[in-house]
Amino acid sequence: MKVLKVDHIGVAVKSLDETLKFYQEMLGLELQGTEVVEEQKVKVAFLPVGDTEVELLESTDPEGPIAKFIDKKGEGIQHIAFRVENIEEAIAELMGKGVKMIDEKPRYGAGGAKIAFCHPKSTNGVLVEISERE
Repeated sequence: MKVLKVDHIGVAVKSLDETLKFYQEMLGLELQGTEVVEEQKVKVAFLPVGDTEVELLESTDPEGPIAKFIDKKGEGIQHIAFRVENIEEAIAELMGKGVKMIDEKPRYGAGGAKIAFCHPKSTNGVLVEISERE
């Protein structure tokens, strides 16, 4: 498995509109776009920063994973994503090394990516996402 770069940092927020004010007005970042990912019950805003991006995540459902994360831990960094060359090979290699995976097969992620999450019990408490993009 080859990790190419930090793809993005996922930040759980209660309100994209309110949070975007800080990132745009205070930091001067430009909004690349938004997308709703129904499967994950989330609305995502993309803010490129150099060769990576900040991904703001707002729940579209009070029972969605982002809403549950915010209820438990509050707003803040929810995950870090690493871009890999081949996600299927990366999943197999991680599992072969004993890493517990939330996703044993890739699923659709925002921005057209194929994604899979490693279980935080295998990553010292950090929710790690691996991502493949064309």
